[in-house]
Amino acid sequence: MSHKLYNLVMQENSRHAIGIDIGTVTVRCVVAHIDGTTGVPTIVGVGSAQNTGMRKGMVVNLDGPAKAIDDALGEAERMSGYQVDAATISVNGSHILSTHADGMIAVGSADHEITGEDIMRIEEVATLGKVPANREILQVVPHSYKLDGQDNIKNPIGMTGTRLEIDAHVVSVLTPHLVNLQKAAESAKVAANSIIVAGVAAARAVLTEQQIENGVVLIDIGGATTNIAIYEEGDLQYVAVIPIGGVSITNDLAIGLKTDPEIAELIKIEHGSAIPRHDASGVGVKYNGEIYNFDINDIDEIIEARLEELFEFISKELKRAGRDGRLPSGAVLTGGTAKLKGITEFAKSALGVAARVGVASGYGGVADGIDQPQFATALGLMLIDAESTIDSRHKSKQKGKNMFSNGPSLISKLLGRFKV
Repeated sequence: MSHKLYNLVMQENSRHAIGIDIGTVTVRCVVAHIDGTTGVPTIVGVGSAQNTGMRKGMVVNLDGPAKAIDDALGEAERMSGYQVDAATISVNGSHILSTHADGMIAVGSADHEITGEDIMRIEEVATLGKVPANREILQVVPHSYKLDGQDNIKNPIGMTGTRLEIDAHVVSVLTPHLVNLQKAAESAKVAANSIIVAGVAAARAVLTEQQIENGVVLIDIGGATTNIAIYEEGDLQYVAVIPIGGVSITNDLAIGLKTDPEIAELIKIEHGSAIPRHDASGVGVKYNGEIYNFDINDIDEIIEARLEELFEFISKELKRAGRDGRLPSGAVLTGGTAKLKGITEFAKSALGVAARVGVASGYGGVADGIDQPQFATALGLMLIDAESTIDSRHKSKQKGKNMFSNGPSLISKLLGRFKV
């Protein structure tokens, strides 16, 4: 057998999981090999590339994200030796909406066992008319079912009854944006296995089952947006996206300090702090061989003002979800801005709950920078992609228990409609 043919056979027989975080500023890709015995993914490739052609999480020019996806994938493919043709990808933007839905169906005679088809049918009934025509339902999260009057059932499959009711949470996105996102991925020759809200993917990487049960908010502060995902009683309860991110801080520093954005970015990374230091001394940054000096007080004042605005929006979303100050496991921060010095102390003060920076888990292998908070979304997407390799029968039995991945029926229908 030739070396090339051997490699092709080995690739066919091996199982991989791929996550692509299509961020406004940066596209990040994680490739993992799935252990055939344990099912644990081990990271074998990582790539990242600067993105253009997106604003606040939404595609405005297909060429930009298509090239960034291709570049990030190329880097990860070279590292892993695996050619990627499908992945789980992220969706972002303030067009993402959270809605409550409920419904009821008659399922047959008294000895009828609830099946996966019954679950699909009641989800369709519950969501009918709840979402405008220009939106697509991306995720239906059942909070509980009721069967012939029995309340708080988490998974009714296999139970017998005649009348099934559902109380659910629905995540929807603007259809045109979803189509554009898929087109950008297809331009880079990547098919979408699933499309997951960025904040939900980050949550998959860093939250524990105990936090999800107790009540926690995941705050993913990216380059141009901030994702909020609230979990309680084992389920996703609410999602929202705020069109403010780390780039907003950089731009404020550039304007306030009367300097270039590239220098402002260096100031933020090297000397930025979320907590004012009341220090009158100066700091310097080196750029293109020159040293630029700035006052610490000026830097702190600018960063504090923008963070106050951002966390005010976050507080409003928590109030809208009825969870303001009522989350025992507090806030878990991810995204590049989670690296800002003092950000957890600022979050504690602003939100009135415990706060920490999220640490991803659930995978093996190491790669440069993979443990940084900006990789949480890509890691979460990879972990969800790994879970999707479970056979469909087992997946059907678990329906309603997985608080992160899309229902297979919904996503397959969605992508089938958008084939171009």
